[in-house]
Amino acid sequence: MTTAIRRPAVAGRFYSANAQRLRAEVETFTTPSASPEQASEESKIAAIGCIAPHAGYVYSGAVAGALYRRLELPRRCVILCPNHTGQGEPLAIMSEGAWRTPLGDAPIDAELAAELTAATPFLTEDQEAHRYEHALEVQLPFLQVLRPDFQFVPIAVGTSNFESLAALGEAIGDVLSGLTEPALVIASSDMNHYESDGVTRVKDRRAIEQVLALDPRGLYETVRQGQISMCGYCPATVMLTAARKLGATQAELIRYATSGDVSGDRDMVVGYAGIAVY
Repeated sequence: MTTAIRRPAVAGRFYSANAQRLRAEVETFTTPSASPEQASEESKIAAIGCIAPHAGYVYSGAVAGALYRRLELPRRCVILCPNHTGQGEPLAIMSEGAWRTPLGDAPIDAELAAELTAATPFLTEDQEAHRYEHALEVQLPFLQVLRPDFQFVPIAVGTSNFESLAALGEAIGDVLSGLTEPALVIASSDMNHYESDGVTRVKDRRAIEQVLALDPRGLYETVRQGQISMCGYCPATVMLTAARKLGATQAELIRYATSGDVSGDRDMVVGYAGIAVY
């Protein structure tokens, strides 16, 4: 039997295709700052869920690294991402095989994937939705460096139907509650896109407040009604629903930035947030 290998789609573009450079890059982003004002950052969080950005590492790597280094990363993860390509099924899972990055192969948690599929009839086995999608892929090197023995279940979320999102979140919560070890639900999302830095920060704060309130419906409605172009609000809605089912009581914004902080261009930016839910 041939193991299904999902090959990298954005290595050399969103992050380095060279293993040594990539590892060094991730280690730089996940090394705590020595500055006194960030000393409190280093208390670890046993998170149930999180939101992590997915832009090119030059723009969002520092935010992702600040988040991941704060988490007590468990061995098992469910990673939810938006479907930017529009290809494949509305709720697409891969249940076996591995995802390849320059750092090696990250194995899919086939046992957990089977449990999730059994609990969620509308999850469809589909590699096409994942083939060219960057939003999940860019999370993997952080996990490979910080938790080398991790396994994960990839789910691409291509529907914006709230009832479907809530049902998936409830099912994930039910399945994970039955495990004998903790698991982390990662929602991959950038925040507002291609408006000024000032406008983006105001819009992003509105969305972030709903996440901090652990309000999946509030996030969903705020993004849609406020014309906030948060690309992963649907995965985040699923994650918040699952986290609440699993007993989450609070959330913390670990770091926020915009692309303007790197590029210096404040006229048209993308926002990035790293948020832990626990």
